[in-house]
Amino acid sequence: MSTFFADLKQNTSLAQQEMLDAPIFEACLRGEVNMDTYLSFLTQAYHHVKHTVPLLMACGSRLPQEYEWVREALAEYIEEEYGHQEWILNDIKACGGNAEAVRANLDNGKASQAIELMVSYLYHQIDRNNPMALFGMVWVLEGTSVGIGGQIANRLKESLNLPNSALSYLLSHSVLDQDHISFFENLMNKVTDPADQQAVIDSANMVFSLYGEMLKGLPSTTTIKAA
Repeated sequence: MSTFFADLKQNTSLAQQEMLDAPIFEACLRGEVNMDTYLSFLTQAYHHVKHTVPLLMACGSRLPQEYEWVREALAEYIEEEYGHQEWILNDIKACGGNAEAVRANLDNGKASQAIELMVSYLYHQIDRNNPMALFGMVWVLEGTSVGIGGQIANRLKESLNLPNSALSYLLSHSVLDQDHISFFENLMNKVTDPADQQAVIDSANMVFSLYGEMLKGLPSTTTIKAA
């Protein structure tokens, strides 16, 4: 018997693969990412991760009374995710980047168009359509972290000769999200309303597309050998 989590994976697999086809992934695995590229990625990560807790809160506030079981899950997510944007700023500092420019969304620290659109889309879905759409983003980000996050972090560490203090966001999420995926799978398998299911699928496909656009827009890579 098919479950909604299985249906979600099947109905978003094409969009997921298109995101994974972004050249940055192969470049990372070949050790061909320079510091500017990594800092650009961290900058964009900051500009969506800083919205994670506000989005979770907004979702919870829009759910009707009969969705208390979802609100309970959101409370757990909030506890887990709170403050992660500061980890990213610390990584930027450890790499010699300008964390305060990123925090202030200034100069080279600005959010990309794709990230601005992704975040705006999610707020719009929560406010005007179906708050359950937020879980499409959860699937994209946590599924990607579990799938390749740890491998990418280890290759960046080797190729750029980075300390763990410069990789706290990637390293921590590749571990944390292993447990999160089991939690997410169990939660999604409780979603039985067809409208809610479609909202999650549609949102995931949109976020895969926009996140992929961000990845494809990162600065070109250059082979860097560890010192």
